[in-house]
Amino acid sequence: MSYVVINGGRKLHGAIQNQSAKNSAVAILCAAAAVRGRVVLTAVPQIEEVYRIIELLKSIGVQVDDSKPGTVVLDSSAPLRLAAIDRPASEKTRASLLLFGALAAREKGYKIYKSGGCKLGHRTVRPHLYALENFGVAILSRDRYYEVVNHPLRAAAIVMYESGDTATANAVLAAVLAPGASTIKMASANYQVQDLCYFLNQAGAKISGIGTTTLTIVGVKKLQAVKEYSIMPDPIVAMTYIAAGLVTRSTVTIKNCPLEFLELELYKLQKMGARLTIKNKRHSENGKFAVVDVFIQPSTLVALPDKIEGRPFPGLNMDNLPLFVPILALAKGRTLVHDWAFENRAVYHLELQKLGVKVTLLDPHRVWIEGPTKLVANEVVCPPALRPAVNILIAMLGAKGRSVLRNTYEIDRGYENLYETLNQAGADITVVRE
Repeated sequence: MSYVVINGGRKLHGAIQNQSAKNSAVAILCAAAAVRGRVVLTAVPQIEEVYRIIELLKSIGVQVDDSKPGTVVLDSSAPLRLAAIDRPASEKTRASLLLFGALAAREKGYKIYKSGGCKLGHRTVRPHLYALENFGVAILSRDRYYEVVNHPLRAAAIVMYESGDTATANAVLAAVLAPGASTIKMASANYQVQDLCYFLNQAGAKISGIGTTTLTIVGVKKLQAVKEYSIMPDPIVAMTYIAAGLVTRSTVTIKNCPLEFLELELYKLQKMGARLTIKNKRHSENGKFAVVDVFIQPSTLVALPDKIEGRPFPGLNMDNLPLFVPILALAKGRTLVHDWAFENRAVYHLELQKLGVKVTLLDPHRVWIEGPTKLVANEVVCPPALRPAVNILIAMLGAKGRSVLRNTYEIDRGYENLYETLNQAGADITVVRE
């Protein structure tokens, strides 16, 4: 266990390098279990969520070499040992559900423990079950585990019950090895699904329609070894640093931001009065995405006149929605934040009241944020959800004085060297080990 001490009120400066995408990395790591050969992944974020997936894969017999920081080499050629699955690792990350699709073509039956991740209220797995059953995967929900029976895969034309990122990824993983042509309608087109599809195509899959809500997939007999695939940059981490820059009223550049997955967020911020400049447009390291640098200057902010809510891509990202809250707290006026997709996440914004933020909870999905707020230092325990937890850190950066943030594992799940990165940009954060 550890906690962090933040001496807030300091300006950020210089350039902050964005990290690679957590959700892409965990999806592609799981997908490697479907490749009976060597896979080399680069730009893999060194975060707790990735460590849990690596522990999970090692436990079932995947050969993993992660000795070089940022590079993971996997080989799933040998028979797998699902009975030996790492229960604690499985239970700590919801991304373990991606094994449903990844193992659909190679394991006849197995059990996998029910997963954790952010505590966001009831999070249905029905979209996974409904999608996968069309391809021949039967999943029974038991008290503490899922019992999976894989029948010979078959092509299917399906409509996603819910346009979820992980559920779509599972459907894609099953379809790429199902004989025949499959279509997936109402598919998520979000960044991690696109990144997964580009990786799978490099492994010999035949996926078209990437970036749209209708995917067409022609099944192949097997996936091939991948010499190297670089994980894309993370739009949510980029938005986190953008929020930190605005809340601390800093002059700072956030580098390597995936533009397509931040355009609406940046536009809304500009409508609030944020002084943002997009610079140096180029291709990501894997060549599939446009990336830019975002230059931020101290800004006088006004509240959005309309409510703000998350939507499936190309709408405002569901995980970026909470990151508007500390920014709205400094804006003159009142804004309704509607987090309709998760049952409990909006409730966690109440923790920001301890730092002076004016938050009114209307119901489990909606809050009013009223500003401008003078942020105050305090001691807070991270809520059990990644983005609401990092929101507290952002607010503490903007609050003059000494703050203490506890239970930071929630943040460490998704952020690589966050405190060191912020310190290099001018913050004053000390990690204390207990």
